[in-house]
Amino acid sequence: MRRRRFLAISAAFLAAPAARAEVTRWRAPALGGEVRVDLRGPRGLGAEVAARIAALVEEVEAAASLFRPDSALARLNAAGGLEAAPGALTDLLEIAGEMHAATGGVFDPTVQPLWRALAEGGDPGPARAAIGWARVRPGPAPRLGAGQGLTLNGIAQGYAADRVRATLAEAGYGTALVDMGEFAALGGPFALGLADPQIGLFGERRMLGGALAVSSPGAMRIGSELHILGPRGEPALWSTVAVEAERAAIADGASTAFCLMDREAIRAARDRLPGVGRVTLVDF
Repeated sequence: MRRRRFLAISAAFLAAPAARAEVTRWRAPALGGEVRVDLRGPRGLGAEVAARIAALVEEVEAAASLFRPDSALARLNAAGGLEAAPGALTDLLEIAGEMHAATGGVFDPTVQPLWRALAEGGDPGPARAAIGWARVRPGPAPRLGAGQGLTLNGIAQGYAADRVRATLAEAGYGTALVDMGEFAALGGPFALGLADPQIGLFGERRMLGGALAVSSPGAMRIGSELHILGPRGEPALWSTVAVEAERAAIADGASTAFCLMDREAIRAARDRLPGVGRVTLVDF
């Protein structure tokens, strides 16, 4: 999952008066980067809750990492099918299908072989021919079409952030911010800065619950290509896209897909996606 960590997820914490109250910060390695939890109030992160978060992150990593050959996703890509997918992978495939439908096919996890071919300097032709979510059969026993492979890096961090937030809520915490590259807030307010690779900080968002994800196509290149790839060759239209939503997984996937979509298409997709609010676009 390291690729997603390098996407210049550039929402940075900004100083805010409320943040000077009692704050406990906890962090641990996660998904090729780290998970960070900021808690407000006198109650720190208990060992049992920290262990639950670590186990949750390991569950998502074991389901969806492209860098672990034993992950369920790596095995699915290698074999073209699984007889029994873990629950986290089943969840992620369901979300991917929802994102694909809402974005008119722009969000398409089957770009993974193309990404790999470009990264390794190989022939991208066969990989381009294999793209197409319609050939994927999600579910508890998922199947891929011939030559296909998936990346779930566009939603996995957000999905994990949502689950960490839910774990904190179940444990009775009232105000917390989960940072996994995508942000999921429990209560608040939290002040986050928005940044673009070219112009730096350009705005601030105050979160009172909800989630925020930011994608910047120019933050990394694969050879001569920007790292966010259109399944039908769509070029990146925006230097940075920030999406606010109720769920971090939806904000995560939307911020990726919206980089390749014009304003009209973004408005239509936003109306189809559950809980999506403000979308911020930065021109190249």
